[in-house]
Amino acid sequence: MSNLKSQLTRNRQRTICSQLGGVKLKLLYKASVHGFTGAAFHQLCDNRSPTVSVGYNASGYVFGGYTKQPFSQSGQYVNDDQAFLFTFSGEKLFKYPVVNALYALKMINNSGPYFGEALALLNGNKPVVYSDPGGYYNFTAAEMHGNDLNLTECEVYYVEETTELERPWRTVTWESKKRAELMESIKTYKPTVSSVSQARVLLIGPVGAGKSSFFNSINSVFRGHVTSQAISGSSTTSLTTQFRTYSLKAGRDGKPLPIILCDTMGLEEGKGAGLDIDDISSILEGHLPNCYQFNPSAPLHSEVRGYRKSPDIKDKIHCVAYVIDACKISIMPEKLEEKLDAIRRKVNLKGIPQLVLLTKVDEACPLVKEDVTKIYASGYIKDMVQETSERLGVPLSCVVPVKNYNEELELDLNCDILLLSAVIQMFRFVDNYFDELSDRLSSVSVKD
Repeated sequence: MSNLKSQLTRNRQRTICSQLGGVKLKLLYKASVHGFTGAAFHQLCDNRSPTVSVGYNASGYVFGGYTKQPFSQSGQYVNDDQAFLFTFSGEKLFKYPVVNALYALKMINNSGPYFGEALALLNGNKPVVYSDPGGYYNFTAAEMHGNDLNLTECEVYYVEETTELERPWRTVTWESKKRAELMESIKTYKPTVSSVSQARVLLIGPVGAGKSSFFNSINSVFRGHVTSQAISGSSTTSLTTQFRTYSLKAGRDGKPLPIILCDTMGLEEGKGAGLDIDDISSILEGHLPNCYQFNPSAPLHSEVRGYRKSPDIKDKIHCVAYVIDACKISIMPEKLEEKLDAIRRKVNLKGIPQLVLLTKVDEACPLVKEDVTKIYASGYIKDMVQETSERLGVPLSCVVPVKNYNEELELDLNCDILLLSAVIQMFRFVDNYFDELSDRLSSVSVKD
């Protein structure tokens, strides 16, 4: 059974999993291997839950349903308020939640997965679909399966919950002493170039990923309570419309910290929406004035008020941090991935180090939601870090999971340690930037 080959593509598996939280799919039953019969299905799938059932037809439709309830041959209806049907249009998933939860499933011995009286796969021990939209699940037959009721394949997957690894894959000390050490290291950090007093880190990411929330969270740690200086929240379009540089202070009346976080407009899929890629070079080179108003339809030009025509090294970006939502990395739209790739190439050409802040890890993984200290014991978060590394083209060591403050009113020691550790990682990358710059200048002077 371990040699079963899934017909459901990796991308579509990720898309389904994104609806269910920190889970993986394990193939239990494949009709072309085990038989297009209710008996074969029940033998392999009864008493296993939750499950995802998938049907395929010759018209190219991929559709099915999810249930948290185990299958049986009782002949009875089963209540499941979490059940839903789905279909794919390209890579996009359309979801149809159960309308009448009391009749979410029916346990029939001569059929495969039977969702209410709405959709059944392997109906009557044959490779056919029973379809009757309406009272139990609202969908249209044309959208669900294109009115093609002949199955070419049927698969059932077991939904595996997040596993806790025996040993954490990164080591963190979760103690108040460690938090104090990290805060002190940040306060006393000095860039290796004497003309620069504050490292400038540019935050780039899709709308709603948590760029502004990251600044607010770091600010909160040093203020000693949760604050919201930068505008943040959930929206389909960017809440940040200006280029903002945020200087952090060590407490309410403390000295400025040696870091400036630069916030940009969020990235969006559409052309002429969100941050313009052509503005990136100007930002990296230090030309943009603080509070510059972004215009997605027209990139920055040198006549803009406050434009720095000859920026110093202190004005330039010394490190780029991509802020990515852990819940959405698996279903990142292709156009957005292309934009990020184009930005990464521009940043590479400038020789600026890059890292990734993987946010909302608690929303992505139930294990971490329950206990943040389990973040590096979560197999699911490890997989997310691996996938982020592959998709964004950065080394694994450059992906740093964090949990921003969002709905909390009070600080949490463990969240603080994750956030502060991310800043320390930024400083290490900034040092790399200045080391590289120093090497370049040395090689030029030797040639002269």
